Amino acid sequence: MVAKKSFYHSLKFAVWQIPVLVFFFSVSATGQSVRPQNVPTWADSIHHLRNVTVTANRIPKEIIPVQLLSGEQLQQLSVHSVADALRYFSGVQIKDYGGIGGLKTVNIRSLGSNHVGVFYDGVELGNAQNGVIDLGRFSLDNMEAISLYNGQKSAIFQPAKDFASASAIYMQTRVPSFDGSLRNHVNVGFKWGSFDAYNPSMLWEHKINAKVSTSFSSELMYTSGRYKFSYAKKNGYDTTEVRRNGDVRAVRIEGAAFGKLQDGEWRSKLYFYHSGRGYPGASVREEPGKFSHQDRQWDSDLFVQSSLRKGFGEVYALLFNVKYGYNYLHYRSDPRLDVTTMYIDNTYRQQEAYCSAAHLFNINRWWSCSLSTDFQWNKLNADLTDFVYPRRYSTLMSCATSVQFDKFKCQASMLYTFVHERTNRTGTNAGDKSKFTPTLVVSYRPFRKIDLNVRSFYKRVFRMPTLNDLYYTFIGNKDLKPEYTNQYDLGLTYAKDFKHGCIRHLEFQVDGYYNEVENKIVAMPTSNQFRWTMLNLGFVQIHGADVSLQADWHVAEVGILSRVTYTYQSAQDKTDPTSPYYGGQIPYIPWDSATAILGVDYKGWHANYSFIYTGKRYESSANIPENYAQPWYTSDVSLSHTLRLKRCNIRLTAEVNNIFNQQYEVVQCYPMPGVNYKFKINIML
Repeated sequence: MVAKKSFYHSLKFAVWQIPVLVFFFSVSATGQSVRPQNVPTWADSIHHLRNVTVTANRIPKEIIPVQLLSGEQLQQLSVHSVADALRYFSGVQIKDYGGIGGLKTVNIRSLGSNHVGVFYDGVELGNAQNGVIDLGRFSLDNMEAISLYNGQKSAIFQPAKDFASASAIYMQTRVPSFDGSLRNHVNVGFKWGSFDAYNPSMLWEHKINAKVSTSFSSELMYTSGRYKFSYAKKNGYDTTEVRRNGDVRAVRIEGAAFGKLQDGEWRSKLYFYHSGRGYPGASVREEPGKFSHQDRQWDSDLFVQSSLRKGFGEVYALLFNVKYGYNYLHYRSDPRLDVTTMYIDNTYRQQEAYCSAAHLFNINRWWSCSLSTDFQWNKLNADLTDFVYPRRYSTLMSCATSVQFDKFKCQASMLYTFVHERTNRTGTNAGDKSKFTPTLVVSYRPFRKIDLNVRSFYKRVFRMPTLNDLYYTFIGNKDLKPEYTNQYDLGLTYAKDFKHGCIRHLEFQVDGYYNEVENKIVAMPTSNQFRWTMLNLGFVQIHGADVSLQADWHVAEVGILSRVTYTYQSAQDKTDPTSPYYGGQIPYIPWDSATAILGVDYKGWHANYSFIYTGKRYESSANIPENYAQPWYTSDVSLSHTLRLKRCNIRLTAEVNNIFNQQYEVVQCYPMPGVNYKFKINIML
């Protein structure tokens, strides 16, 4: 009864405080007229530049480590999805389960996929069922920028959920921008290439009036997913097989409206995605080609979201977000088609409702504060035996402050999380959970004339177990404790512009970090290998360093962009001191990894070379020779040319990926494609 009263009191506060605070602070702020200098403002959205010659993106000078890919640099990469683009960020590990149709998840600084918040146009993508977002579903055709923050975004004016993750990925889609009397932009594209891949797409942007515009984006994608790979029976690669059951049929449709207000803006988006795909499964090393995996999955995702950002005078601003999402998943595995599996034919339906209000107060020229409250409701239905149909109610409240002087900047925040859950059976729900988690960020610039900044942050994160962890039939454990992480980071950035010579701009960024994961949730077998259960057994310590170097060059009429990243990580499993493998590197985390990008522009031609290297790692916490995974690397090249005609521009692109036909596996027994090709044509009106 006490927990129930506490929950409803928290819910009542979350619902009622939003309109009360909006009214009170908007009235109190209307009398202000002069904007103090150097005050953090509410307007932190992306600004769009047209007709620029240099397309390189400088490393943002944030007091929290951030990496960014946007504009032409993002479009020129030889990648299929957002997950592929993220491989070029330091500190990132992508688990790719084989080819275009395989699941793709992201792990940042070895904290686990569930500690990564993924935001789409400012609103978090949710998956209360298993906590994992498949980034392979998000295309780059309509994407304007992808940024990655360790810790959290370097802004206090944001929803409370933005403070709740150990790392955050922000995907920003295009916002229409029109020159002169233009009222429409149309971009029709078609891609085709290896593995019977066909991918038509269309983007239409329309200007209704000076303040309102719309956009419509859609694409279809088909691939057979069939590719050859070298196969090792014993002592090396000695045969060739074809990857099967990796076909994908997908459709994505997005519609959006954008509006400008006096000292503000609003936007609304409708998103729909549907796919049917096969999961190739693991290859069988002993007898290649004997088994044909036939697992199938169908997904339908639909969400609608809106955001309002409005300044009232010079002291107060409001950010308001709402969202409703529905997700359908059908998974089938039939032993009559694949003798290696058991029969599964289940459907899952998720619903999510979310609202948020964030308030920013510019107290004076160097001090600002924010207050945010989020409320989220999740429901999961499944046709599993004895399923308990959980519902989760989450309330998050954050209070943050920022001070900024000429040489010193500091941000501090406190996040309160309260979670209440209900099921359809008495005694089967997990108890209420509540926690305060702090963050402290500081930055110092020691020299006025040298663009050198030293920064550091500490953050503690509270992560609830997923609904699968708690309630999955025969496996879930309602008594699981939440996971906690502690993050420590110390780094610096340096930048310099050059008026003469070939190098025009140079930027350097390095961060050293230490992370801990407490109460790590792991799956353990029970009395037999079929039934597992979820337990709090894990403790992981992570030491690492991220390095990023970027240079812009100009030689005669040739523009050159070069970017290099390097990551070192020691992620040790410290769960059981009595284990012979205590202190071993956790699975699939390489000690060393690196990326490189080289782009060249010349008179409408653009050439791009990109390189990815993943060093030695192990496939299990038992760091023994049998579990050793070979290092791998890939090299991709692309060449594009834009034909400027009277009424349209035509862009032609050719790509060759994995040009050295490297045979490798990101995940054990899930071979990746060798050399492959892709061609693109875009007609822009």
